[in-house]
Amino acid sequence: MVFSSLEFIFIFFPIFIVTYYMMPARLKNLWLLAGSILFYTFGSLQNPEHVVLFVLSLVFNYLAGVLLDRYPGRILFLFGIGVNLLYLGCFKYWLHVLPIGISFYTFQAISYLCDVSQGKCRADRSFINFGTYLSMFPQLIAGPIVKYPDIREQLLSRKHNLENVVHGLQYFVLGLGSKVILANRIGVLWTQLSAIGYESISTPLAWMGLFAYTFQIYFDFLGYSLMAIGLGKMLGFDIPRNFDNPYLSTSMTEFWRRWHMTLGSWFREYVYIPLGGNRGSKVKVYRNLFIVWMLTGIWHGAGWNFVLWGFLLFLLIAIEKAGLKKWLDKCKLLGHFYMAAVIPLSWAVFAHNDMNKMTVFFQRLLGHKIEGGIVFAGDYLKYGKEYGIYLILCLFFVTRLPWKVWAKIKETYFGQILLVGIFVFVVYCLYIGLDNPFLYYQF
Repeated sequence: MVFSSLEFIFIFFPIFIVTYYMMPARLKNLWLLAGSILFYTFGSLQNPEHVVLFVLSLVFNYLAGVLLDRYPGRILFLFGIGVNLLYLGCFKYWLHVLPIGISFYTFQAISYLCDVSQGKCRADRSFINFGTYLSMFPQLIAGPIVKYPDIREQLLSRKHNLENVVHGLQYFVLGLGSKVILANRIGVLWTQLSAIGYESISTPLAWMGLFAYTFQIYFDFLGYSLMAIGLGKMLGFDIPRNFDNPYLSTSMTEFWRRWHMTLGSWFREYVYIPLGGNRGSKVKVYRNLFIVWMLTGIWHGAGWNFVLWGFLLFLLIAIEKAGLKKWLDKCKLLGHFYMAAVIPLSWAVFAHNDMNKMTVFFQRLLGHKIEGGIVFAGDYLKYGKEYGIYLILCLFFVTRLPWKVWAKIKETYFGQILLVGIFVFVVYCLYIGLDNPFLYYQF
């Protein structure tokens, strides 16, 4: 079950939220924990063992935190971290079994044990409160990755009022629109090109498809993150932002401060800084960067494309650190042109777990002729007529302008009417069965 489904919108969440607000304050976390496990169960109906694995992770990390708080020590800490990494590595990389959200909730558990070990917080002695933190369904499946110290006070006391509900609904509908109207529709173009076969598409169409995927992955993940923030607000929680107009960046270094911000923060705080960060010799700094970006690639998946993608990110950021970023910062226009090429090309590596298909796709991008490939003249014109409007809309909505306009109209009648219109159109799209994948569930 995903947020952008009729079952969630009209059955699960209405029943859950009404019951949640009827509960006394002391029972709200218990109901949220139960509802989150139920939500996870619905998403794992074909693999019920994944629910058992998730609950075991909850129990283990709760006990590990309590023991680490009572008996602080390096051996116990390393044991707790090691079990989580073994759990993640065994199912995701060795058995190639992917329980929903395993990468996200395992990283949250690791951050919790690190913070307890370093004295940034005390272990939560309430299993209900800890379970609520780790399993809260708005961010369970695909983040944002929330650190326990940032949410601890809200687990104990938070505001439940009409204002939070209204603001939460606004975020949720905007996220829903980003997901269903933009990501889903432009994503169909990429799916169609993959089905046709790269041997049979022209170079202009290959680039058009690549930009379609570039927009799809952005609005897909942005939409989910906005919905998560909205759901969190309705439950009284402040869930952190995950995006800050990343496609407006002028360097890959800046891009990764704006894209999937909570993941970047996690690697910076729990890997990069403990390794030494920017301190020490240049060799050590680049070593630290290499480790972080290789782990970032591997975190996203077990395929060699993710290893290559992580290495590519390291290479680009290392070159920028060596001096390129200074030039890009001085000439913003040059930086934007640079990123307009680099961002899609990096996603081209990310998108292909079949290295042969990746090779053919890059050949098409570069205009190389492929033996046996039959390309229909003007194919890009045909698809341009069908998807051109979505490409233009996506290009507009990655800028800051829509958010500036929304900030001015969100409290007006026009703003409310616009939200209702978006919601009705989304429901119509879902009702007629338009394609509704979610990319980040697979990571």
